[in-house]
Amino acid sequence: MRFGKQVLDLILPAACAGCGALGEPCCPECRSVLTRPEPVARGPTAGVVPVYALARYQATARSLVLAYKERGRLGTALADALAYLPDVRPDPGGVWWLVPAPSRRVASRARGGPHLMRLARACAAALAAQGEQVAVAPALRLGSGVRDAVGLDHAQRAVNLAGRVTLDPRGLPPPATPVVLLDDVVTTGATAAACANALCAGGFEVMAVLALTAAG
Repeated sequence: MRFGKQVLDLILPAACAGCGALGEPCCPECRSVLTRPEPVARGPTAGVVPVYALARYQATARSLVLAYKERGRLGTALADALAYLPDVRPDPGGVWWLVPAPSRRVASRARGGPHLMRLARACAAALAAQGEQVAVAPALRLGSGVRDAVGLDHAQRAVNLAGRVTLDPRGLPPPATPVVLLDDVVTTGATAAACANALCAGGFEVMAVLALTAAG
């Protein structure tokens, strides 16, 4: 399998999703646009659960998120960002708990599975490589009736998600565990708010929402 990939790389060399340069799916220069997290003021979570993003959803960062060709590097970017988040910590046993935002089933099928779960696992792998203890908890799920949020404003997105983001008993961390919610793009903040509210209502401490990018 590895030999076959090497042959394929010779025939069709990888191109950076950010700039198109040949060599790898995400070159170091484009990876550098996802740097230290910055606070994002979005929706009702602002001031209650802090929201952070590594870059604005534009130019190179937008291309990387849309392509998702190199989840490992994007996951590493999130892992590196945790060190810069104030008041964010692992559980008493030293384990970092990562909760990916849930995806619609239609979107997951189109992307070959829950893309945020894959991103969370890549982040977890990067943390583990740094010597950290880490666990990914698929603790959230979307109910039926959630439609594509493209083109919806904050109020419409909130209505779209109302009562439809719930805890998934199959993926919950231990009770009262501190968690970090991971997302790819924060647009209006409605998804971050719905996810954080569901986790908080379930007794979990949401220390922060950490996203790759934020709109605006």
